[in-house]
Amino acid sequence: MPMSGTDSVGLFESTQNLAPHFRRAILIRAVEERLLELFSQRRLNGTVHTCLGQEWTGIAVASVLKDGDYVVSNHRCHGHFLARTDNVEGLIAELMGRRSGVCGGRGGSQHLCQSGFFSNGIQGGIMPVAAGMALAQKLNKTTNLTVVFIGDGTLGEGAVYETLNCAAKWQLPLFVVLENNRYSQSTRQQETLAGDICDRAKAFGISTFTAETWNPERLLITVADCRNQMIESGGPVFLQIDTDRLAAHSKGDDDRSADELGSYRDRDPIHRFVKRFPELAGQFRDEAQVRIDRAVSLAEAALPACLDSDTMTTIKASRDIQWRTESRATTDRCVDRIRFALGHALETDEHVVLLGEDIESPYGGAFKVTQGLSTRFPGRVRNCPISESLIVGLGNGLALAGFRPVCEIMFGDFLLLAADQIINHACKFRFMYNNQVQVPLIVRTPMGGRRGYGPTHSQSLEKHFLGVPNLLVVAINHRFDPAVIYQTLLTSDPGPTLVIENKVLYGQRMPSAMPDGFVCEYSDETLPSVRIRPEGVPDITIVCYGEMLREVEEAILVLFDEHELICEVICPTQLSPLNVSAIESSCRQSKRLLVVEEGTDTFGFGSEVAATVAERIPGISIRRLAAPAIPVPACATLEQELLPNRRSIVQATVELSHHV
Repeated sequence: MPMSGTDSVGLFESTQNLAPHFRRAILIRAVEERLLELFSQRRLNGTVHTCLGQEWTGIAVASVLKDGDYVVSNHRCHGHFLARTDNVEGLIAELMGRRSGVCGGRGGSQHLCQSGFFSNGIQGGIMPVAAGMALAQKLNKTTNLTVVFIGDGTLGEGAVYETLNCAAKWQLPLFVVLENNRYSQSTRQQETLAGDICDRAKAFGISTFTAETWNPERLLITVADCRNQMIESGGPVFLQIDTDRLAAHSKGDDDRSADELGSYRDRDPIHRFVKRFPELAGQFRDEAQVRIDRAVSLAEAALPACLDSDTMTTIKASRDIQWRTESRATTDRCVDRIRFALGHALETDEHVVLLGEDIESPYGGAFKVTQGLSTRFPGRVRNCPISESLIVGLGNGLALAGFRPVCEIMFGDFLLLAADQIINHACKFRFMYNNQVQVPLIVRTPMGGRRGYGPTHSQSLEKHFLGVPNLLVVAINHRFDPAVIYQTLLTSDPGPTLVIENKVLYGQRMPSAMPDGFVCEYSDETLPSVRIRPEGVPDITIVCYGEMLREVEEAILVLFDEHELICEVICPTQLSPLNVSAIESSCRQSKRLLVVEEGTDTFGFGSEVAATVAERIPGISIRRLAAPAIPVPACATLEQELLPNRRSIVQATVELSHHV
């Protein structure tokens, strides 16, 4: 590994040119040293990942950035943030948990946001987000770039390579800066990393550069060369910066030897600058301390972080609702209505972008939802690699950059591959960045069985996403026009949204007429629930969602005709957060509740509904009907036996009716 000597030409022969940068480097180091001191004094809590020794990476990159460029960073982000924003006051207040902090005290050390700067503590997950921002810049036809900082330890994450592949293929203006300090927390690089670092980027055809913090002047020149290369090619660049981390991974233990750390300090550019120019360095240090002292005082005088009603972003669901009888359904096929809504959105809003696998024409998606749209809107309906994490990560970046991405996951079974991007990124950005950003991300996916696709393509996994803070989960059904649902989502700001589309529903026409003696009503909610009932006080309340509504409809006709049971059906469209007022109102009359779902019978939607109703209506009889907790078989007869259907719903309802 190349290492500069202590008499770097760049350090000692160009002091006048480098002095402003050293002023910033000394400020960054002084800030982080004070943060460690404040932590030891218990004046701030949580975690503090310092970049002591690595200050020059952020400084060098910031020296070539322009207005409109994005910076995406990681858990060790203080230096990058200060180099880009110079907001010492906001950073210190943030870590001290004050409302005057850059994120109101919500984000802390790892989660910072200001004027195009974004950081998150999840290793690797920021890469596809940054690529999404770069895609936004490309779609907007700007000359800006997105820089993303990662560490050598992050090379173990698959999202890194998924992003490099996409950035190279699409020629995105993504500047990947890898800080190579040769450690992953406490694990030495040689224990975990095979091959050459730059060769990984070269394998995708990406131009690579190398530099080191021990030669600041050369580093500045190399970073400028990287920017020029990106301007010339329009595509990504990868820069490996060799550097040293002088302190522990966080504020905790450091198992490296004193000799090793001593060698790092000897070649540390700030340490050498202080030795060679003590008077100038002392001046910079004094300036920094004055500013830091003032920042600490301002933070201590500021109000502590709070979660008042004006800043809470959790969707409030519970409220009384009214019902209307006008039809909101259509006789078209469900797949045609979804396609119509997406096409209309693409036509009327240039910021709508569709991402997914095999969604371009002529294929148009596994269930033909997007067929023909890529021909009408080239560049805004994009085939992506088989990488669910990348697809949703791109969507996250696009959303943060002002677009309205709609990401298709080919089968709901693959949704868990994108869980990190949904749960640890999309659903946290707005809150942890103190409402400075919007995340109008829609993830849509076909879910469920009854098609004979077997154990890995027939599951109903939406329950794993119910209750995730700030995630809206929606399930379409055959009684309410899905085009209206998508038009609502694409013209409002619901935040990150997961839409469940049962795959059986796609090819079926949506009936508008109800059987004689039954009425279908719609709630006045933004995303209306459906209520189906005959006249009279209900004997039993049945709650279901999605395509299960069709099975329940068939069952209640049998129950009415053959068993003289009046069943009132409540089918929410918005599953999470769930408004239980309609369910509760019906259950107070019926005193009996049956919850039917296609997913497995424990820890799911039915369990939550049952528990909530039981808390509010003591003594009510409740039963859940769902699939047993085994994989969905490919055999059609076994699958039919496994999943709830008209026969099992009738049986469960009759049994429940006997409960007093």
